[in-house]
Amino acid sequence: MKKGSYLKKYLNNGGEGEARVRSPRIHINLSEKAKEIFEEGKVLLLDKPVHWTSFDVVRKIRGMIGIKKVGHAGTLDPLATGLLVICTGRKTKQINEYMLQPKTYSGTITLGATTPTYDLESKPENPKPFQHISADEVNKTVQTFLGEQMQKPPIYAAIKKEGVALYELARRGTDVELQPRPVTIYAFEILSFHSPQIHFRIRCSTGTYIRSIAHDVGAALGCGAYLSELRRTAIGEFEVSNAMSMEQFIAWLKQLEREYGENSSEV
Repeated sequence: MKKGSYLKKYLNNGGEGEARVRSPRIHINLSEKAKEIFEEGKVLLLDKPVHWTSFDVVRKIRGMIGIKKVGHAGTLDPLATGLLVICTGRKTKQINEYMLQPKTYSGTITLGATTPTYDLESKPENPKPFQHISADEVNKTVQTFLGEQMQKPPIYAAIKKEGVALYELARRGTDVELQPRPVTIYAFEILSFHSPQIHFRIRCSTGTYIRSIAHDVGAALGCGAYLSELRRTAIGEFEVSNAMSMEQFIAWLKQLEREYGENSSEV
């Protein structure tokens, strides 16, 4: 396990449940003909499990299909689930095209506290009263987020400053001056409000941090808030309903290899 990795940090903090149950190591001996399918280029839709980083998925797929040219079209945070568009071989040239597509998410914002990471990767702090916040006030507040705006990314983010990820600088205690970036919120719908939880759906431009939106909604309401659940449901025309779980992807690879007369095994 890499030093400073998300999983190591999670387990050291006493994490339980799905993060402790890693997928089995799978070794699939794809024939050269089968590998050619991925080298020619495939666009794969994967449903990322909770507690996996986006690169966990890429690394797993690289290992299973046996080629290096594998990438994803947009990072999901470890605690988020949902759609990852994975490109292999020659299709990796289209990653930037897919990354520029609007993203759709559903999730939950919890009122009454903040966290340093703006989500549950860190513990809630600075509790404030939230019981007075009404559904009407929530609906009016989220409408102010629609359209083009400048958004400040969270300090614990994967974007880099002088070649170093912001989250690494934050863990070192380095002061970082964050510059707001332009984003666009096309739709922000409240699905339900059961205080202190706001269940929402949002469609936004690439580069938008939903964690920052949650934090900013809490600031606008005056009670603080953090993102407690997030699922990406679409990237452009790609829908998570058409995505494979990791288990389904492994089963598909085994079926593919059987069609080419090779054996697969678990180790």
